[in-house]
Amino acid sequence: MSSRLQSTILASAVLSSSHLDVLGDRISTAGERESIDVRTPVTDEVVGTVPACEAADVDAAVERAQSAQDAWAERRPEERAQVLYRFADLVLDRREELLDAIQVETGKAREHAFEEVLDVVNTAGYYGKDGPGLLDERDRTGPAPGLTSAVETYEPVGVVGVISPWNYPMTLSMADLLPALLAGNAVVCKPDERTPFATLMLAELLEEAGLPDDVLAVVTGKGEVVGPALIDRIDYIAFTGGTETGRTVAERAGRNLIDCSLELGGKNPMLVLGDADIGVAARGAVKGAYTNAGQLCLAPERIYVDESVYDEFLDAFVGETRKLSLGVGVGYDGDVGSLIDGRQLERVRAHVDGAVEDGASVLTGGRYRPDVGPFCYEPTVLEGVPEDSQVACEETFGPVVSVYPVSGVEEAVSRANDSEYGLNASVYTRDTERGRAVARRIDCGTVCVNDPFTVGWSSMDAPMGGFGESGLGRRHGEVGLLRYVESRTIATSAFGPMERPASLPRRWFVRLASGALRAQTRVRRWLS
Repeated sequence: MSSRLQSTILASAVLSSSHLDVLGDRISTAGERESIDVRTPVTDEVVGTVPACEAADVDAAVERAQSAQDAWAERRPEERAQVLYRFADLVLDRREELLDAIQVETGKAREHAFEEVLDVVNTAGYYGKDGPGLLDERDRTGPAPGLTSAVETYEPVGVVGVISPWNYPMTLSMADLLPALLAGNAVVCKPDERTPFATLMLAELLEEAGLPDDVLAVVTGKGEVVGPALIDRIDYIAFTGGTETGRTVAERAGRNLIDCSLELGGKNPMLVLGDADIGVAARGAVKGAYTNAGQLCLAPERIYVDESVYDEFLDAFVGETRKLSLGVGVGYDGDVGSLIDGRQLERVRAHVDGAVEDGASVLTGGRYRPDVGPFCYEPTVLEGVPEDSQVACEETFGPVVSVYPVSGVEEAVSRANDSEYGLNASVYTRDTERGRAVARRIDCGTVCVNDPFTVGWSSMDAPMGGFGESGLGRRHGEVGLLRYVESRTIATSAFGPMERPASLPRRWFVRLASGALRAQTRVRRWLS
């Protein structure tokens, strides 16, 4: 594999083109394969290549993972956790090189790239600390306490497939992959072909941290080739991506009778109540809407503002947005980076241009900026967007947000819930109790009060996922770990089979059992 990195890109970088060559060569194939060019959004040049794996390559990776998984599962969870701890240290040790890789592959601002590094370390630390305890066997209540007992034990499902997207290549691969490993599974990961090197670098660090050979494999290639081959061979699939592709993944998983978790699209609402701190709300809107140039599944794309503070909020939000600087490259220049590629740029431009044609106003932004980078688009605020406009209904996945006045909380909640999606929402108010009460009425898997998404995503002990078309299942927390295990119930009777004594007539048995059940129900009611 060859890499070509212009000196202007990596003049001050730790990442080297030779390292990208090594990473590309890590991917095992059964023979010669076509190459996939990996382009940087910074200049739209090719920075490296990876093989376009075929079904046979996926089969071989899964077979190797299956062979390695038993020995990995036999290790105590506490021993597996030590690998995660060492991995977290290595991620921090190699921080600068990882940040270079994220910026080269995604074009995002370095501050936003650092959020990925933070999150990977946070995920490893959480599951390293709490994971082993969550995998302990649990006492369950038998039907006749004192005479019967039950325990629940956990076994890894086997080989887990992880299909991760391009927008957060480190965060979203590791959020699924690390708990799967801690649970005793092997993993085959398919990163997006536009951003394979970030995942490959982390796989390299996991091996350096002590993960045995073949417990983790990375396969690269086109989704329509690698995805089906992977789902047909594994025991669980974790997918992050678009809703339509998620449907296809779920259908294939269903045919194979394997479980899955899907984090899909969103059209996330933000509610600014009449008692909100306008400065806090404006900064939250900027943070939420423009992190990673809006290419964030949790980003607010529609903001509903109480009409009593609408003008004040709009002035503050537009003012904060205009302060943002665009920048691409390796380094800390620029508040907002690039879109990933030309296809994403065209989607953003089409949404904004369509909204303007439908009668919306652009309050700031709304311009393609090729002078900054080939796929850069200004942070954009829209007003007066019709409800049937494309940008109002579909996920834009770019630095574009629409703002609407509402008469009060009832209208805000109603309009927030008027969506097929339900991934993330935010509520801004000085009264946090009121904020939580409003949050309970919003049909989303996560609702943040006075924060756009960071406090929700970073609450590692709490589940994260979506309602409706935003997906199935949850990552993070206990459920994010236990999705990767099969539970086994072991029930024991101290007196033999639970059956009617042969000497007791059936009629009397029914009467006595009914009386005992009635008494048991009354005791339970009294104790509750």
